[in-house]
Amino acid sequence: MKKGIRTISPIVSTDWLGDRTSDPKLVIIDIRNNEEYRGGHITGAINIPFPCWMITRNGLILELPDEVELFNIIGSAGIKTDSLVIIVNKADNSYPLADANRVADTLLYAGVNNVSILDGGHDKWVKEGRLLSNEIVQPKAVEYRGNVDKAMFVSQDYVNNKIGKSIILDTRDPNVYFGVTVEPHAERAGHIPGARCLPAPWVWTAEGTYHDIDELRKMASGVVGKQVSREIIVYCGVGGYTSTWWFVLTQLLGYKNVKFYDGSAQEWTRDHQTPMVMYKWE
Repeated sequence: MKKGIRTISPIVSTDWLGDRTSDPKLVIIDIRNNEEYRGGHITGAINIPFPCWMITRNGLILELPDEVELFNIIGSAGIKTDSLVIIVNKADNSYPLADANRVADTLLYAGVNNVSILDGGHDKWVKEGRLLSNEIVQPKAVEYRGNVDKAMFVSQDYVNNKIGKSIILDTRDPNVYFGVTVEPHAERAGHIPGARCLPAPWVWTAEGTYHDIDELRKMASGVVGKQVSREIIVYCGVGGYTSTWWFVLTQLLGYKNVKFYDGSAQEWTRDHQTPMVMYKWE
């Protein structure tokens, strides 16, 4: 599918957002829970908590909603294909930071081109002493019509057929990749054969902001190389950390052929016919 043209940066600063909160094309989506949102949010932000963007399918959590359901969510937020959408979440640890990327990726999949993440999230906004609102914003719903990127998400069989052919990127913590730790949603230890380790938490600083683009480019090229057209398949535990490196690679660094394995380790490891490698750096 032909991609639309992005007109705003994939990562926006608090200064940038602070100067544009009255822009009629701007849709600020606060994905924190309802109680946190009601306790104070960026002026004009609407609240669609993170769980609303995901479903459980065939026992797999954090899965992409069906197209009709997803379009209804997007339309309920008042988002149009030309909207400028800013995702805001907590930034106090790697999980909410990854969640912001997951929502951004989901919107990009659905054909919303200008989706950006607020650098440092709600935490940085508050730390800087910027204004908060307690007004509950009710967006005017629209009928959203977009084109999904069907090539973006790939299946277990697809990944299995690409072992040894494409770059497979494991974005979990190193101890999980290596096999000394097994996460709750994985039935077996280790990683997909040939997968290279590039943990999602390394994307952010200790303050919850993204490392500068030159640093991110060095990280990525050191693991997956500089050839932006080669196919890269990204996975993690359940599809959260995956979203971070998918977003960084495609939206910030210009990699052109990055696939998202949504089932990730939770699906791969429950099928005991799929191969796994332990105690090996690849």
